[in-house]
Amino acid sequence: MEHVYIADVQDHVDEEVTIKGWVYNTRSSGKIWFLLTRDGTGLIQGVAVAGEVSEDVFEMYGDLTQESSVIVTGVVHQDDRAPGGYELLLKDVRLVQQAEDYPVALKEHGVSFLQDHRHLWIRSTTQHALLRIRHEVITACRDFFNDRGFVLFDAPIFTPNAVEGTTTLFETEYFGEKAYLTQSGQLYGEAGAMAFGKVYVFGPTFRAEKSKTRRHLTEFWMVEPEMAYYDLNDNMDLAEEFVEYIVQRVLEERQEELKQLERDTKPLERVQRPFPRITYTEAVDILHQEGSDFAWGGDFGAPDEQIIADHFDQPVMVHRYPSEVKAFYMKRDPENADLALGVDMLASEGYGEIIGGGQREDDYETLVSRIQEHGLPREPFEWYLDLRRYGSVPHSGFGLGIERAVAWIAGVSHLRETIPFPRTISRLEP
Repeated sequence: MEHVYIADVQDHVDEEVTIKGWVYNTRSSGKIWFLLTRDGTGLIQGVAVAGEVSEDVFEMYGDLTQESSVIVTGVVHQDDRAPGGYELLLKDVRLVQQAEDYPVALKEHGVSFLQDHRHLWIRSTTQHALLRIRHEVITACRDFFNDRGFVLFDAPIFTPNAVEGTTTLFETEYFGEKAYLTQSGQLYGEAGAMAFGKVYVFGPTFRAEKSKTRRHLTEFWMVEPEMAYYDLNDNMDLAEEFVEYIVQRVLEERQEELKQLERDTKPLERVQRPFPRITYTEAVDILHQEGSDFAWGGDFGAPDEQIIADHFDQPVMVHRYPSEVKAFYMKRDPENADLALGVDMLASEGYGEIIGGGQREDDYETLVSRIQEHGLPREPFEWYLDLRRYGSVPHSGFGLGIERAVAWIAGVSHLRETIPFPRTISRLEP
């Protein structure tokens, strides 16, 4: 029989096919029993009727424990009452391996237990939906930049220097030298932009933040475009086009998964350009209007971001932050040196910052001064300073955190469910 995947059974109605997968659930009703099989692409219900299958197959019911691996053969039948609209009239069932008592059974479990068994939990329908949405987001990111002439530019994981400050670095010994796990591929992306015009870095990044909030992981993925001859406004234009593209792509391609997660898609349907843009000072005014005593000059926390975002029914772009709260490489506003030409995009519904970026400092002497002001050693940045010695131009870029974007689009509250194996300050396994 032809081996087909469950996602393709609609092309084989009234044909006999073979499906290779795992037992998701079973139930019996006298002379008939039902086998719900998954194969990674979907679920299909198989029906075994006494007298229509061999006695050996019919008596196999008791051996079909949850997550046992099976190869089933039967005729595809269209039935709107069945999961997915199709069922399999079973002819044969072969047990490949009988699973022991499955720890992640079809019942409620605590978060800690599920995280301990993450390698098994990812088989559940909810986690499938989340990780398929993650897959779609990542594919959309690549398609967006590839279709616009960007070059994928891989940055190293081991680096000699900090990008986002020295307090969140994972340090390691590197053949007698100190090295760090990358906080961002941005600095290397800038080198790529000077070589190719526009590039994007895509990979894992690491922050040694001792944070237990739902918005933080110690290891997460970012996509980071860098563009030569882009100013802050060009950067914001690209960021909003990018986010609109990703959201609309998921709405178009992952309706079933969004439905599985019971995601209200109305807020996502409103994600269409242009997005509102406000200055940091205007954002502080919004906080004050809402009764906050937030002091101008500080960085926004999660509650502040939620108050600001709740004023809009679209993602909002906040730009021109105080230079003191931004990284050394951020260019100052030529009209006000107290402000940096940076921008954060805040998502609605309490999800906060999903994009951070800005215009980079392109002047050699100014960048040297910034490195000194931040107390950073100059030597590891000599190669970075070369980018200002040899053909420096205005340039900009941003980074989008994949897990935060997935959490927002899928409507889940914690980042730990948006990555196959999350890393937090309290979890290194599995």
